[in-house]
Amino acid sequence: MCACSANKDEARQAVWDALVESGVARFPFPPHGRIPNFAGAKQAAERLLAHPLFDHVKRIKVNPDAPQRHIRLQALKRGITVFVPTPRLRGGFKRFDPMTIPVDKLQEAASLSKGDRWAEPVALQDLPAVELIVTGSVAVTRRGHRCGKGHGYGDLEYAIFRELGYPPVPVATTVHALQVLDELPVSENDRPVLIIATPEELIEVPDPPTGPSGIHWDLLTEEALDEMPILKALRPKNRAKCSDLLSPEQRSRD
Repeated sequence: MCACSANKDEARQAVWDALVESGVARFPFPPHGRIPNFAGAKQAAERLLAHPLFDHVKRIKVNPDAPQRHIRLQALKRGITVFVPTPRLRGGFKRFDPMTIPVDKLQEAASLSKGDRWAEPVALQDLPAVELIVTGSVAVTRRGHRCGKGHGYGDLEYAIFRELGYPPVPVATTVHALQVLDELPVSENDRPVLIIATPEELIEVPDPPTGPSGIHWDLLTEEALDEMPILKALRPKNRAKCSDLLSPEQRSRD
């Protein structure tokens, strides 16, 4: 899909409309206002999972949306521990440890509606570094720019790991070809993507833009902080420094 929009809202609307008009949008409906599910999401996931980045990772973060369910499931089947953010980050993160989930229940664990039975809540001080992030997207470009559904939670999730003092890690996404645009407006807190998988191709960004080194606190309202207690715990005025939240084991390991 070749397009360039004056702002991200226009880009999102164009993508959501195109997915519906072309008949490739999939449940849940409508795709508008969410990370859209699409025909070929499983094939895009398989293409991404075949990338060498997945050969040795032990911990990954994956968004909870429908098109990335295949990533969550296959990662668990490979013995990879999956960290999933709670909706709107209200409850922080959940851990899905394949060592504690029966093999015949992995599919249930990978689903958004039934997965909580197998989830372990993770306190901020116990959140470990991950080696790879798989994010959902509404639109991306071949230069690594990305936009989500407009609330900024995906960017915040990445920034939380950086705020805790963990190093940057590769970010990948799975999308339909109609979600790949020529250009997107860029914001300073945007999280870039390194790998984009569609049902038909794997796009590796040769020189992705630099991602945020932490949370842009000046962009967050008090209302947003009230909705996301995990951010209140991280806010600089509430602590001496972010690394103080890490255990000695975490600091030495990561």
